[in-house]
Amino acid sequence: LVEGSEGRLILVEDRFSHLDEICAGHGFSAVDGVVMDVGVSSMQLDDAGRGFSFRLGGPLDMRMGHDGPTAADVIAKASEADLANIIYIFGEERRSRAVARAIVAARAQAPIATTRALADIVAKVVRSKPGDIHPATRTFQALRIFANQELDELHLALSAAERVLKPGGRLVVVSFHSLEDRIVKNFFGHRGKSAGGSRHLPEVAQAAPSFHILTRRPLAPSEQEIAANPRARSAKLRAAERTPAPAYPADALPAWPRLSDVMRGG
Repeated sequence: LVEGSEGRLILVEDRFSHLDEICAGHGFSAVDGVVMDVGVSSMQLDDAGRGFSFRLGGPLDMRMGHDGPTAADVIAKASEADLANIIYIFGEERRSRAVARAIVAARAQAPIATTRALADIVAKVVRSKPGDIHPATRTFQALRIFANQELDELHLALSAAERVLKPGGRLVVVSFHSLEDRIVKNFFGHRGKSAGGSRHLPEVAQAAPSFHILTRRPLAPSEQEIAANPRARSAKLRAAERTPAPAYPADALPAWPRLSDVMRGG
């Protein structure tokens, strides 16, 4: 692909949050468009050795890259309270406390090192009816998001895109679950309207919108696309166009569990 692009394609393996730095490093002070396809890829899901799927036996890894703690490391190190918070916040699993207790009890007997071992532990405490998602789905999602710091990356990447886009440049984000979509929706909502003023202090200048929203509601895949690619069924696309206004200061990251804190026992 690179050889056939005549210099129009540069492949870089890095984090979304480094977007503006990567562009600057390649001589681009501003760009016309940014497209983010958020989350795990089908190639990663289908590779048992990557440890993303409870349907395929493999090591409990879940890292999108090849550095940092694995999901097995998180399972082994995190306290019961941290595990419960991780599974509840990032997996939206209502039985997170029961799952955390079961994990802590199981790891006291033997290390939890494979995807099937964890899935079996979760399935004993999370019940599902026929036709429901697998009982371990939310727990696996939570550990994957946490181990890769995916939501922090998304927050930082959106701000990086805001800084690097030219006026008239477009930001398009495809997300695959409600946690991601909520972050994108709130980011566009905040950047897409005037902010900072007060009816009690009318002399305070309002911050001009840095984006013009192009999708008031997210675009969803058609029935034909879902038939051709079932994994697209949960995709949501939101888009916005950069205005000439200055970029907003980067938002503070939410106060949720952090990988570095959990791994050092803090």
